[in-house]
Amino acid sequence: MALPYTHHYDLSFSALNLKKFDSSHLQPICCLRCNSSVSSSPFTEKHSLQRYQRDQWVYNNNNQQRPSLSCGDEAASCSVPADSDSIRLNDITLQLPELRKLLQVLKHKRESCGGQVPKNGLGDVFLVGTGPGDPDLLTLKAVKVIQKADLLLYDRLVSNAVLDLVGPDARLLYVGKTAGYHSRTQQEEIHELLLSFAEAGATVVRLKGGDPLVFGRGGEEMDFLQQQGIQVKVIPGITAASGISAELGIPLTHRGIANSVRFLTGHSRKGGTDPLFVAENAADPDSTLVVYMGLSTLPSLAQKLIHHGLPPDTPATAVERGTTPQQRMVFAELKDLADKIKTAELVSPTLIIIGKVVALSPFWPQSLTEASRLVEV
Repeated sequence: MALPYTHHYDLSFSALNLKKFDSSHLQPICCLRCNSSVSSSPFTEKHSLQRYQRDQWVYNNNNQQRPSLSCGDEAASCSVPADSDSIRLNDITLQLPELRKLLQVLKHKRESCGGQVPKNGLGDVFLVGTGPGDPDLLTLKAVKVIQKADLLLYDRLVSNAVLDLVGPDARLLYVGKTAGYHSRTQQEEIHELLLSFAEAGATVVRLKGGDPLVFGRGGEEMDFLQQQGIQVKVIPGITAASGISAELGIPLTHRGIANSVRFLTGHSRKGGTDPLFVAENAADPDSTLVVYMGLSTLPSLAQKLIHHGLPPDTPATAVERGTTPQQRMVFAELKDLADKIKTAELVSPTLIIIGKVVALSPFWPQSLTEASRLVEV
């Protein structure tokens, strides 16, 4: 049964005003700075070989200007600045023809498949949490949806091991965000992608690291699509706080030690060094604090927590790339944690856990003595 398409859908990004973008001066998008830290990451880094290999299909009409798929001298010598806005506009412009072509293919597939098609002809959008990195932490429901998707939009915090589970006929598209760089990552652009392909009747999966509704902007995407009449289904994932704390043997709550847990964002409003939210009641010695995206703002955060009464010797830990084979961690008292992180040169993504329960971890330097003392108290 043919889909009742009553409109002509055109994939465009009004916020970018691409009609004014001169494609005649496009420069090759290169695999920039392919060093060991990028190649060894369990996640999809912004200029990684894996990212361009997965997204290779979307540059098919631009063979002379497609990204370099090797990390040889030619790619390494590319002089385009990594955080330039021109790269993002260039990237989007190169990809638009294949994205439009894929829309038509998906429409034809829905019209000719003869299967169950929604009465309104619209596809489903799934917001899927992929957990902190270990693919074994995916839910069964998440795996089933990932394997039947037509198009999957994924970001930096979806691990390579999770992406290996994608079905052979699906298309992957990177929409990752990192500090100081945006590839196609204005939130409005992601909204347009989700909407356009859902309108074409496709099964669209938006993959998000951790849980899509915990500091993942999943609520914004869900609200936008629902206002456009698109059905959105959310498949929860194990958020980093739960997955990483379990990996380290840290109970987020513990009778007599921590009676509550708070999830905080370490992001500042405008990229500064002050945390977005630190309230006086967050400095509760009987609560556990879990800070997402807090590497750059931790020094200020620690000072404010101590100022509001949290003991300087409160146990704390920072965990880079938790639950993956590349996991690294440091343990320290709150007053020393920022210095330990700097010495260890931890990078994003790093989760920070602050509270007395951290001393219950078998990795805490004085774990046995400290745990006995806390339990007795």
